[in-house]
Amino acid sequence: MDKKIKIAVLLSGTGRTLDNFVRKIEEGKLKAEIVCVASSKTTALGLKKAIDYGIPAKGFDIKSHGELSKEINNFILQYKPDLIVLAGYLKLYFVPEGYEFKVINIHPALIPSFCGKGYYGMKVHKAVWESGVKVTGCTVHFVNNNYDEGLIIAQRCVPVFAKDTPEEIASRVFEAECELYPEVINLFAEGKIEVKNKKVYIEGE
Repeated sequence: MDKKIKIAVLLSGTGRTLDNFVRKIEEGKLKAEIVCVASSKTTALGLKKAIDYGIPAKGFDIKSHGELSKEINNFILQYKPDLIVLAGYLKLYFVPEGYEFKVINIHPALIPSFCGKGYYGMKVHKAVWESGVKVTGCTVHFVNNNYDEGLIIAQRCVPVFAKDTPEEIASRVFEAECELYPEVINLFAEGKIEVKNKKVYIEGE
């Protein structure tokens, strides 16, 4: 796989997923170039990290989801990304024209469980812990204009043990995220993801 795709990364917090992308790119395990980073907070640590990495980056403090998406899109689209990647972006994002099935997100649970408005970060893992389920995981999905409702691309399961704390569950899920998200981006770069009849097909599966 030689082709590198251009990705725009959207975040709201510490930038752990951005760190993972940068590391995977350096290791030759992610065939992508991060062309820009946008943050829904001007104070996000992930924004500072992006600047330190030398990536064009900009933060926005706008309460309206629609206006925030518009301003972010005005910024990122000038870099002509092939794929827009949400990485801990906590606001509702509206997909720009021409980018249907070119925007993806990762959710720290197995959609359709523990997802939707209000389910993010540790809130997800605490809900998993309280529910008593024995399996959780992460989901990479296409983004539409609703929280966590886009078509599912891939999922990765991890066990939940009775002795676990929410923090231990979160750690295990994030390890899975760090592998699954780059894998899906690589599949996109290779042209192996196809959407047909409201389902996602991956070449070779």
